[in-house]
Amino acid sequence: TAQTVAQGLQHPWAVAFLPEGRFLVTERPGRLRVVEADGRLRPPVQGLPEIDARGQGGLLDVITDSDFARNRRIYFCFSEPGQGMANGTALARARLSDDGGRLEEVKVIFSQRPKVASTLHFGCRIVERRVGGQPDGTLWLTLGERFSRRDDAQKLDNHLGKSVRVGKDGSVPQGNPFVGRAGALPEIWSYGHRNAQGATLAPDGSFWMHEHGAQGGDEINLPQPGKNYGWPQVSYGVNYDGTPIGTGRSSEPGMEPPLHHWTPSIAPSGMAFLTSDRYGAAWQGNLFVGALKFQVLERIELKDGRVVAEHRLLEDLGERIRDVRQGPDGLLYVLTDSASGRLIRLQP
Repeated sequence: TAQTVAQGLQHPWAVAFLPEGRFLVTERPGRLRVVEADGRLRPPVQGLPEIDARGQGGLLDVITDSDFARNRRIYFCFSEPGQGMANGTALARARLSDDGGRLEEVKVIFSQRPKVASTLHFGCRIVERRVGGQPDGTLWLTLGERFSRRDDAQKLDNHLGKSVRVGKDGSVPQGNPFVGRAGALPEIWSYGHRNAQGATLAPDGSFWMHEHGAQGGDEINLPQPGKNYGWPQVSYGVNYDGTPIGTGRSSEPGMEPPLHHWTPSIAPSGMAFLTSDRYGAAWQGNLFVGALKFQVLERIELKDGRVVAEHRLLEDLGERIRDVRQGPDGLLYVLTDSASGRLIRLQP
């Protein structure tokens, strides 16, 4: 059952979980809100940096630190303004004040280079890395190729169309694949991506993400360090005018194939594994992906690392699903993307 927790959110993009049943929700126009357990929207949190909220840009993903109960730290990504009409995806950290009303100690720890005059393809999902079940002090961030600069996704001298890994203080982890390589930016983890608006940590600690294709060719990938995921050389989709993309092929030597792809496109956004047993054994371990275009929640069954079945949920909702997360209560929560969006709990 889709149970509305809160409504009246303006184009909500991401939800994180706070103690005592509260929520932290981003609104793309540039607002961060604490939502009370009873669904009341608190006034916008003060202290955000300047945000270029045009087109697909704005205040996008947010997560709480694994040690939030002690340090009250959050991480968020947004479209950071540059000179003229240029902008780029940036990652910031901050402390949420004890009363939840403002951000303190705000620091941008990563800025995508170069900034581009575009209002498209910011990517912007954040995942806290864990090794052996424990946080290792680093974050993954997905970065779009800004649409107009898609060929740069294949080049290592920029952050367009990449996933990156940085320390929580903005430092470059020495284990990154391109550290010390001439002509390559050291934050890069993987490349050849288009516009990834979903990323999550699997139960085994691996990093998963999905990305929008053009006309067809949405992908789920498991980004490995230093690997090339093909965009825009190869794709399972075609350009919006029907012409071939890149080589016109779906695979090439040296380019990693996706774990799964969708044609026609579902326009995926948001991604979470269900680890709880709140919905019974059949759903436990499944992957859940929101769909903007088809306005459904995809439940994906996996076996031995392969997709074996897909099921469409919330087909009667009639709203674009922007984010999906598992809450501390083991239940799934989704955000709907509209001028009066909702935070919805999936009640067993």
